[in-house]
Amino acid sequence: MENIDNAKWYVIRTFSSYETLVKNTLETMVELNNLHDYIFEIVIPTEEDIVEKNGKRKVVERKKFPGYVYIKMIYTDQVGYMVKNVRGVSGFVGPEGKALPLTADEVKRIGLEKISAADFHVEVGDNVRIVSGPLETFLAVVEEIYPDKQKVKVIVHMFGRQTPVELEFNQIEKLAN
Repeated sequence: MENIDNAKWYVIRTFSSYETLVKNTLETMVELNNLHDYIFEIVIPTEEDIVEKNGKRKVVERKKFPGYVYIKMIYTDQVGYMVKNVRGVSGFVGPEGKALPLTADEVKRIGLEKISAADFHVEVGDNVRIVSGPLETFLAVVEEIYPDKQKVKVIVHMFGRQTPVELEFNQIEKLAN
């Protein structure tokens, strides 16, 4: 039995708009071939976006990286071969199509790993910097923390106004006082 600590994140390139099909097919493949010891997580990163149509605002969920699926796995030649041969997959991202794992910094920037409430060391009133999303590099102050949803409510000062924004734990970093 393999250990999840040895698993790394890899990026799979898919055909246009095949991301969900690839994810579902990979999940089925894991179940049917009993690959739970090799493939641990399959993710299509999404973000919420506000769209205005006919004068009405609507929140829609969009893929952050269309054409890509992220997979946390222990890479072996056999498992890599099985993943590459899933319908809709054009290969792994890496030199000459060889699987190249993401670095810890890339995983953090993309937001693939969830931060547990115990590892989250930000409190109400702390100054933070937004590290990803549309407000990247903005400074803010933590107003509320929602550990069950892995989100925080911060106040961002922009355009001379205080704007409340809800962000995920991994979208902020605490500033040193």
